[in-house]
Parts: sequence; C-alpha cells; structure tokens
Amino acid sequence: MAKALTDQEIALLRRKLDLLLRTGKLLVESAADTNRIVRNMNRVAAYLGLPEEKLHIDVSYTMLQVNVSDGNHSFSKFQKCENHGINMTALSEISKLSWRAIEEDYSLDRYEEELERIRTKKRNYVPHLIAIGAAFACGGFCKLFGGDWVAFLFASICAFVGFKMRAYSNAFGINHYMSMAIAAFVATCLAYITTFTGFSSTPYHPLLACALFIVPGVPLINCVDDMIDNYISVGIVRAVNTALIVGAMAFGIVLAMRLLMMEDVVIDRKFSELSIVPHDTYWAYAFAAAISATGFSMIFNIQRRLLWVVAVGGMLAVCTRNFVNFEMGFGPVVGSFMGALVVSLVAVKAVHWFHVPNHVLTIPSVIPMIPGVLMYRSLFGLINMTGVVGEVTAVVYNGINASLIILCIALGVALPNIVARRYIAKDRRRFLTEELQKRRERGKFIEW
Repeated sequence: MAKALTDQEIALLRRKLDLLLRTGKLLVESAADTNRIVRNMNRVAAYLGLPEEKLHIDVSYTMLQVNVSDGNHSFSKFQKCENHGINMTALSEISKLSWRAIEEDYSLDRYEEELERIRTKKRNYVPHLIAIGAAFACGGFCKLFGGDWVAFLFASICAFVGFKMRAYSNAFGINHYMSMAIAAFVATCLAYITTFTGFSSTPYHPLLACALFIVPGVPLINCVDDMIDNYISVGIVRAVNTALIVGAMAFGIVLAMRLLMMEDVVIDRKFSELSIVPHDTYWAYAFAAAISATGFSMIFNIQRRLLWVVAVGGMLAVCTRNFVNFEMGFGPVVGSFMGALVVSLVAVKAVHWFHVPNHVLTIPSVIPMIPGVLMYRSLFGLINMTGVVGEVTAVVYNGINASLIILCIALGVALPNIVARRYIAKDRRRFLTEELQKRRERGKFIEW
C-alpha cells in the first residue's frame, strides 16, 4: 500500500513545482528557445530533488505545465506566460543560477530570492539609451544598403522617433502589433520627408532602413531552432508570431507610402535601381555592421561587457557574406548562410570564454545581414502593380530571394549550435550527476 503524503510534504512539493514553473516562465518570457527552457528546467528540477524520470514538462508559447508522478501520487501545476520580450541577460543568469544552486546547496528561500532578483533586475540600458542604440542600428543598416553617412544620420533620427513612438504606444496600452505598425508608419513618413532635403547623395536609402528595428530576428531563429529540435507546436506559434510582426511592419510602411507618396513612380524606380553590390571598402561595411550589431544588442539587453564581442561578430558575419557573395560569386543566399555559419561556429567556442548562451552572441551578430533592399523591392512591387507584364515575376523573385536569405541566416545560426549541444550534453549530464552525488554525500539532497 502506498504511503500517504503528509500535508507538510505536499506543501513542500507544491512550492518546488511553483519555483520550477517561475523559472520556466522567466525563460519563456525572455525569448529562450524551447530546448533551453526544458534543459534549464530539468536542471533546476534536479536541484529541487524532482527526479527526471518522474517529471513531465510541457512547454507552449503562452502556458507551462509541470507534472510529477511516482505511480502512486500525481501533482500538476500550470503557469501562464504573457509578457513576452527579449532579455538575454536573464537567460544567462538563470543558467548560472541553476548550476550555482546545485554546487552551493542553496536553500529554497535563497533560490527564490535569487530568482526574484533576476526577475526584477533593471535592464542594463535606460530607455533613451536603448532608443539611441536602435536608431544607430538602423543607421548602420542604411550604410550597409549603400547609403552615405548623411543618409545614415537621417535613418538614425527617423528610427529613433519610430522606436520612441512604439514605446509610447505600448505604454498607452495599444495592441503590441499595432504599436509596431504605428512605429513603422511614423518612421517611414519622416524618412520620406528627408528625401527633399538635398543634403544626401543617397536620399532614398533611409526609407529602406528606418523601420528595421522591428525585425523579428530572435523569434525567427527560435522558430527554426524549435522546428529542428522537434518542438513543432511551439515552433509553429513562433513562426506565426514572426509573420504577424513582419505583417505589422509592412502595414505601417505601406500605409505611409499610400498616404504620402501616392503614385510616386520616381521612388519606385529608385528602389528598383538601387545597387546591392558593395561600393565601399570592407572597413566601412565592417564598421556599419558593428554599429548595427551593437544597437540590437542593447535592444536585447545583452551585458555591457559583451558589446564589443557582438560588434566583432557583426563585422565577421557581414564581411564573410560579402566575400562569399561577390569575391567567390556564390550569391547572396549562400553568402548569408556562410556568414551566419561562421559566426555560429566561432560562438560555439566563445560561449566557454564568456560564459553566456550561444544565442546571446550569435543573434545580434547576424541581424545586420537582413536583405532590406530585396524586401523593399518586393513590397514596392506588390503595392504598385499596374498590370504590366513581368511585375508579378519581379515581386516573386525578390520576395523568394529575401525569404531564402532570412531562412539561411536562421539555419546558419541554428545548425552548429544544435550539433554542438548534442556533444556538450553528455559532459553536462556527467557533471550534473557528479554534483548531485556530492550533495547526497553531504546530506543536502532530499529526493521526492
């Protein structure tokens, strides 16, 4: 006959499940991929004395479920996840906390205090500094697309206003996706005005870059990660979220074009004629890539000590892409894949130097390779169709090329990380087993 649990034992078990779910919630809401969520939760469960063979974890985009069962008793608990954002510092600190709690025999109270400290910790950058980082990130895009430094400044100013507009819209309680559409609309309108100033020799480039702070790089790469790791349902939801973000951004841009530009065939022709062949030195593009990568790092709340690392990663990604694309002649799709792949391979080793998750270093580094010119050519072609022969072909061609480049960037980031993770997992499993055995010998480990 199974032994009945006392009220005190039940209360302790429920507290452990609550701490486990709160850990998972923080990971989900900080934009961790599903494999990392499950891996970290299993490690925390081991610290809490919840054996993996008795534990069942189900992760979705908006809900976490945990069940622990020994055949005689079964307890389940749910946790809703609503406030999604991107917080790379939280991902890194939770990973470190899970190991530290095991190695230093944290009490439940101490673990809860540390978890709450991570949850309530202020971001590494104040809002105005994040807006400036986002602005210069878009300015870097403008330079990467072939703009001059005056266009870089115009794109940065427009992006700054757009980014602040999105923040004010979110604070006002407007729908998340509508806030993005408003931000894209405002930034595009301002960028259109700058085309009349006459100060820049490339006045149309700010239109391409001013709204790219909305680009959903993290959701897209997490989506690919989840699909490859066989977390299909979560991956599909992330893919839908990515599509909604892109749709909101496109809606704001198209609305601005329709209201202000109307039938402006000059701009349409200019976008069709914009060259995507580098005409500056590698150093100029490397510098622009470093600026963009650093700006997105601030949006993602990466630790200050890592900004220079991500900047170097951005330079490596863009220069590799340009070399494979133009010097070797393999084209932008293969070039973008190789740029992302090289950065991800370097990051597999670099994560041990800087003690951070792989995505903290890779995602901001590869975002400067986003194919903005092709995206805008496809968008302009779509909204300005007049029935001329060849229009649909041009739209589809540019759209497919842009989509393939974005997909290859995501694959280039994801594949080395997933392969390396399978080898590292064995060492981590062995280390975890050794640490738990040491806790048993110290009499600190109580298993449910």
